[in-house]
Amino acid sequence: MTSITFARGAALSAALLAGCLLLGACSTGTNESASSGAGSVARGAPAPAAQPVNGAAAAGGSAATQTARLAPASQSIVYTASLTLRSANAMTTAKRAAAIVTSAGGYTSAENAVAGSGRSGGSVSLTLKVPVAVYPQVLAELSAPSLGRQVSLTQQATDVTQQVADVSSLVSSQEAAITALQRLLRHAANVSQLLQVQQQISTDESSLESLQAQQRALDHETSYATVNMTLRSVARHVARKHRVSSGFLSGLGAGWRALRHTTTWVLTALGAVLPFLVIAAIVAGAGYAARRRIGRRRAGPTAAG
Repeated sequence: MTSITFARGAALSAALLAGCLLLGACSTGTNESASSGAGSVARGAPAPAAQPVNGAAAAGGSAATQTARLAPASQSIVYTASLTLRSANAMTTAKRAAAIVTSAGGYTSAENAVAGSGRSGGSVSLTLKVPVAVYPQVLAELSAPSLGRQVSLTQQATDVTQQVADVSSLVSSQEAAITALQRLLRHAANVSQLLQVQQQISTDESSLESLQAQQRALDHETSYATVNMTLRSVARHVARKHRVSSGFLSGLGAGWRALRHTTTWVLTALGAVLPFLVIAAIVAGAGYAARRRIGRRRAGPTAAG
């Protein structure tokens, strides 16, 4: 919108400059006619200055006609979609998606592939341009289960009808202003006016090129829908294969592993039983000591008798 406002200001400046130059030309012509008499009036210095006014009016009428003709009869819509799929092989699926779009008259605007590493699968990001006339059908084909499992899909439609109309109107107005200035250039009264008109024509032509670039961009955006497609490969599961080997070294290794496991098991069992063995030893020791005491008491009276 800033560039549109700037273009409108430039067109208004061109009109004001043309008016000022016309007034200057008329004033110059009047002074010359007053000083040179009837002969100068017959030669008509003001008459050439009057011609650009008629030319500017004609150009203005032509611009109004072009504006009415260029006004869009229907809405101008910009369609965008974001689609994410998960498939067995993202690279292969990306080629199939690009082929679908190409066969429908579209093309691939951008592509970015990331290779997978380890168990993670790769991914591919595509920016696809699809003709608006076949956009629904192509989007349905890209979302089909035959390409992969759909993870997400979002769509958006933006109405740019007013923007298209504004830019088209400004292009027509700028072209008419340049035409009027070019006619006025032929009737500049002096070098100063000539340079002013040439400078304004150069400025208006730069503005016109910018507006025409916007017009082409809008035309492309409304003619081709944009589909941002993300493809992800399914994570790979790597199965471990156990190799069966034979020979003396293999047997020695197997025996060592068995001995190590057996020792670990025995030590684990001993560690689990050891607390109980300690308690049992204490109890057995206490019983043995009590038994010996009782035996001594019995042996003492017998010896005395």
